[in-house]
Amino acid sequence: MPTQRAPRDAAAAKPGPPAPAAAATPASPQIQLIPASVEGALDAAEEAVDLLMESGRAPGEVLVITTGEPHPWAAHELSFGEASYWAQHDAGDDVFYADAAVAERAGARPVVVVAVNGGPDTAAAQAVPLALARAGALLIVCGDPQHINSVLGAGV
Repeated sequence: MPTQRAPRDAAAAKPGPPAPAAAATPASPQIQLIPASVEGALDAAEEAVDLLMESGRAPGEVLVITTGEPHPWAAHELSFGEASYWAQHDAGDDVFYADAAVAERAGARPVVVVAVNGGPDTAAAQAVPLALARAGALLIVCGDPQHINSVLGAGV
C-alpha cells in the first residue's frame, strides 16, 4: 500500500493528466533469454517451467514450443492420437508442449517458453515471432543467443 504524503509533498509530486490511451494499449510481453546450447535448450526450458510453477504460475498458463526434437511429453501424448493431444491443449489444465511445426495451432497463454533445441533455422525464425504473438505476459527463449539473433536478424 502506498504511503501517505504530507500535503506539501502532494502538490510538488502532482502528476500530469492521466493517459487513458496508454492503459488501453496492450502491453508487449516481457522477453527473457536463457543462454543454452542446442543440447541443453530443452533442459533449460524445463528448469524455466519448474521455476514458473514454483513462483505461482498455474500449469495451464504455460506453452512450451520446441524447434528440434519434440518434448518427450508431446511425443508420448501424440502416441494416443492427435485428437487426444489437442483436446489436452483445449482443456488448458496443464503445461502444453508443441513442436514448432504445429505451434501455430496452439492458442495464446500468459507464458510461452521456446526451446531452440535444433531443427532447421527456419523453425527458430518462425517459432520465436509466433511465440511472441502467443505470449500474454512473458516469453522465455532458451538457446544459443548468437544463433538465435543471427536467425532472427535482430537482438532478442
